[in-house]
Amino acid sequence: MKTIRLVSTIVLCSVLVLSLDACSLFRKKKTYAGVSDSDMVGGAPLPDRQEGVSFMDSNVEKGKFAPVHFGYDSITVSPSEAGKLGAVASFMKSSDKTLIIAGFTDERGTAEYNRGLGERRAQAVRSILLQKGADTDRIQTTSFGSEMPVASGHDESAWAQNRRAEFGVTK
Repeated sequence: MKTIRLVSTIVLCSVLVLSLDACSLFRKKKTYAGVSDSDMVGGAPLPDRQEGVSFMDSNVEKGKFAPVHFGYDSITVSPSEAGKLGAVASFMKSSDKTLIIAGFTDERGTAEYNRGLGERRAQAVRSILLQKGADTDRIQTTSFGSEMPVASGHDESAWAQNRRAEFGVTK
């Protein structure tokens, strides 16, 4: 009898803990001065999206700056790649253009995971640009995940080229 009572108590407690954990998924996000915590990157709020500004639009110049490459499953910008961001930051300080940072991944991983990883890569680059003095209101991020590879191979050489963040500048 005691064993049944003990097992019942453990099962009941487990159900209660799992229920509370599931409820946390539906809690309201925190807001800071009207900005939700999902709109914050490195303590700086993401700007509102500009109407008519999309990385793929004809009014956005791509290729003006060298892409920043990443290691496998990483959002860390290596020192050698961070050096590329000086030119981007200087341009942003002397221009009133909007910059779009697009994050990309290699083909490995699920579409959902790669989309998230690409966004985190774009946000990591954005964070460094903000540290270098770029205006937060004129930098947007987006992710294409593995959807637009620059190298079509299925080996480390191709994957390394596809793990990147690219820049688009409004014309």
